[in-house]
Amino acid sequence: MMTEKETVTEKIITDAMANPSPAKSMGDPGITPLSPSHTQQNDTDQVPSGPSFVVVVAIDFGTTSSGYAYAFTKEPECIHTMRRWEGGDPGVSNQKTPTTILLTPDRKFHSFGYAARDFYHDLDPSESKHWLYLEKFKMKLHTTANLSIDTDLHAANGKRVKALDIFAYALAFFKEQALKELSDQTGGEFDNNDVRWVITVPAIWKMPAKQFMREAAYKSGLVPRENPEQLIIALEPEAASIYCRKLRLHQMVDLGTQTTQNGFSPTENVGSGMTQGDRYVVVDCGGGTVDLTVHQIRLPEGHLKELYKASGGPYGSIGIDYEFEKLLCRIFGQDFIDQFKIKRPAAWVDLMIAFESRKRAAAPDRTNPLNINLPFSFIDYYKKFRGHSVEHALRKSNVDFVKWSSQGMLRMSPDAMNSLFKPTIDHIIQHLTELFDKPEVNDIKFLFLVGGFAESTLLQQAVQNMLQGRSRIIIPHDVGLTILKGAVLFGLDPSVIKVRRSPLTYGVGVLNRFVEGKHPPEKLLVKDGTRWCTDVFDTFIAADQSVALGEMVKRSYTPAKPSQQVIVIHVYCSEKESAGFISEPGVRKCGTLRLDVSGTESTAPRREIQTLMQFGDTEIRAMAVDVSTGRTVKASIDFLSH
Repeated sequence: MMTEKETVTEKIITDAMANPSPAKSMGDPGITPLSPSHTQQNDTDQVPSGPSFVVVVAIDFGTTSSGYAYAFTKEPECIHTMRRWEGGDPGVSNQKTPTTILLTPDRKFHSFGYAARDFYHDLDPSESKHWLYLEKFKMKLHTTANLSIDTDLHAANGKRVKALDIFAYALAFFKEQALKELSDQTGGEFDNNDVRWVITVPAIWKMPAKQFMREAAYKSGLVPRENPEQLIIALEPEAASIYCRKLRLHQMVDLGTQTTQNGFSPTENVGSGMTQGDRYVVVDCGGGTVDLTVHQIRLPEGHLKELYKASGGPYGSIGIDYEFEKLLCRIFGQDFIDQFKIKRPAAWVDLMIAFESRKRAAAPDRTNPLNINLPFSFIDYYKKFRGHSVEHALRKSNVDFVKWSSQGMLRMSPDAMNSLFKPTIDHIIQHLTELFDKPEVNDIKFLFLVGGFAESTLLQQAVQNMLQGRSRIIIPHDVGLTILKGAVLFGLDPSVIKVRRSPLTYGVGVLNRFVEGKHPPEKLLVKDGTRWCTDVFDTFIAADQSVALGEMVKRSYTPAKPSQQVIVIHVYCSEKESAGFISEPGVRKCGTLRLDVSGTESTAPRREIQTLMQFGDTEIRAMAVDVSTGRTVKASIDFLSH
């Protein structure tokens, strides 16, 4: 009778037969497990506190808008959000600045945010086509399948630039702004070494994108590569979660009652409405992505435990912009819109700004139409391009809910506007429905709606209709700054998140003794008279397994060939929860440890090589130790395909 585990292995073995052996082709002599193979240490209490910083600065690098906030470690309760920016938009009040960047024609950094947008806008069209203007570029990190250091972005004029340069320029800009503000605050030159930096990323980002952010930070001079602890990559919904449970009742709206008091006194924390073991969902609706996380509070310290791995998708508010663009293509023709964006990029930006302020005026109960200003150059260029007027195009198009108003505006009925929201909101609701159907996600007391898109009353109403009173829906007042403030709190005390779910399965490639009938014949490798089964995936941790912060998983191996001078250990990862062989589809190499043991003699009959992997931070560290000599190598797992 086979055990369940063996039957799984059998199935895996048949799957693996289709794939050639990577280990044979790599020609590594390889390692084999020394039993007992698995020891797990919970070193959670000895997480090194690291150097002491004077201030924590968090950067929220968003798809549509960005900003920073900070707190001095001496006054952790007092979180400062960045100074007001010049040049805000009508109808959009906001401490954050648009995530837009402008490079000069010779590709030097020029400006960021409103300044970049306004300068670009004021350039003569003959000049502006040589300048490189980028916006909403963060999504590229989510959508690129094989992200690498060399991934490109396209500027508004169609020219290509290196994504790493753009992200590094943006981070360098924030570093300069923040240090300037800190210097003014403290009345002296503020030293970057005294800053702990936190950068937030979506939880659903894959590891390569998270690592890309760290690489950009090194390149920008935010932190030196030698001192990685100075930068924390925080997950956006986790930051939001940390902030939300500290909320006082006068700082939020409870959608169920639409009042700020809800049977508590206004100075109480929601946290005080939260008791031991309370579960809550944070829905972080940003410009690019929507992230859902499920947390549970563990008192007395109020540490957070992640109950289900982060989920979500590219359903942020820019989805509505794409729908608007599709609508324009239906009315004026895709060929015209494509040309217009390239030939009059600044006017296109203007049109999207005009749309943005109307987008914010959309509401479920709105009855009067929304007017969107068409830039003069749109009207002018259309006539040149088509030989007839914009007004004519609107009359001829079969889009009946968009009219031309005599003041030179597109007039949209509220239904037309709401229909632009529908695909994006439907995605979010579908995802929430699936999440609430999961067995791990029952008995949710609160649902926190955060991120810039959470301000949308259309979205709020849809979430209310879906939940039917199953959880209390809570929206913080400064909903767009929730993540920033939470990220500062996280930087002040990173150990507040105690348990995460691993997004991937990790392991190393090993040789096992070949067992006839159990192992597939094409995995047989005979070395010095010993029969090995190659390409075996020895799992360290499985996807969706809970991991304590700083948890170490330790395994012992021995070289398959005792005379090996250099021992190479390859680390593999997979999105599937189990993998039998490293040759299976979906398994990829994400790190290598090279341990040179030459010139040392091992006294033991079999040399013991300990391999340790430390999980729980947003980065993962691996290390190998030659037990007899104490020689150690460390590697950070590299997810960027080179």
